[in-house]
Amino acid sequence: MEICLIAAEGARYGQQKTRLAEPLFPPLGLMTVAALTPDRHNVTIIDESVEAADTTIEPDIVGLTAMTAAAPRAYELADAYRARGVPVVMGGMHASAVPEEALQHVDAVVIGEAEGQWQKLLADFEAGSMKPIYRNETLPPASSIPPARRDLVDTRRYVAKHTLQATRGCPFACSFCAVSTFFGSTLRTRPVEDVLDEAAALDGEPITLVDDNIMGRPDYARELFARWADVGKSFWSQASTTMLKTPELITQAAEAGCKALFVGFESISAAQLEKIGKRFNLIEKYEELVARLHDAGIAVVGSFMFGLDGDEEDVFERTAEFAERAEIDVGQFSILTPLPGTRLYRELDQAGRIFDRDWSHYNGAHVTFEPIGMTADKLEAGFQWVYERFYSWRSIVRRVGRRISPLIWTVNAIYNRRVKRWLSEMRCQPAG
Repeated sequence: MEICLIAAEGARYGQQKTRLAEPLFPPLGLMTVAALTPDRHNVTIIDESVEAADTTIEPDIVGLTAMTAAAPRAYELADAYRARGVPVVMGGMHASAVPEEALQHVDAVVIGEAEGQWQKLLADFEAGSMKPIYRNETLPPASSIPPARRDLVDTRRYVAKHTLQATRGCPFACSFCAVSTFFGSTLRTRPVEDVLDEAAALDGEPITLVDDNIMGRPDYARELFARWADVGKSFWSQASTTMLKTPELITQAAEAGCKALFVGFESISAAQLEKIGKRFNLIEKYEELVARLHDAGIAVVGSFMFGLDGDEEDVFERTAEFAERAEIDVGQFSILTPLPGTRLYRELDQAGRIFDRDWSHYNGAHVTFEPIGMTADKLEAGFQWVYERFYSWRSIVRRVGRRISPLIWTVNAIYNRRVKRWLSEMRCQPAG
């Protein structure tokens, strides 16, 4: 069969008709699905972050994936293909959270991870007996993750070209996060040998380990870091603040070639952190953690969100001051967003506080619910102010001026350019 896999991207092909910024990562999920596909089929991948899907093509079947903000675009594509008689199936986090909604536009939905179910769906489709829902009864072992089909994507078109996954799942249950809902609350690990073989086959560096918590299983992380020297390539990944419980892992990660870690600080208020289920974040340890990472030569990509119950208008300046004082290298700021399938969505929905259900606004840059402590307009304006301040050249020099690292300066320059474009485009969109 001819199979076309598409990662929908609404921001580029919605009302704005423009791409907001250069894409960071190639679509590892679709490259993995392609690897699960039996060899007798021909697979193509279209990532709308870099190119528009052609709705005039007529493959035997189309497979769609989309994050929540891109769901309207995915449904638009699905409707166009089905109008031409092309069957469409959909997977990914959004479709898994609202399969009934997705089935209004597609013929079948794969809920959760694709391993095992994608192969069943294709076999049923060939037999003329495809079902509307495919779902694993238990989470597939991480050992079933195949090496991704990177030959199907031109990775030169991305900022971070080389992506890889070593673990799946997260033991934490933060109310705003869809990871534990989709991947489960148990951290599953791929055989280290498989990870190293796939990493060694990549034709460049740094490698982005897309894991949600690379140090979530200290025993596994120790083995992975100890053997990563065999790969001889730098990498960056994501880890929780709980890495301070095993600080030796920070040193081992650095020795293995780790150059940056994404850390979800989220808030500088203990009360707000408790409300979202992140009480394990100890604010009094934030600066110590950043200092330890810097001492090891690891840059810090810090995540913060605004709009938590209890946030007031001073939260923006206080957060910006903290991020500068702690010398956070790269900041990712967002407006709290109740993604479908999360506990946060259920709580706000039951309280009648969600006023905007246009999924295209669920990108962390729009207010979609009634906040407490400030108006929606103040929340959105404050969010934009923080980004503009943090990515001013004055702030960049203040934060990283003493650590002359080509990597840090390059990443900040990239984000500075991306953020300015993004904020400029965002102001043209309605707030809700």
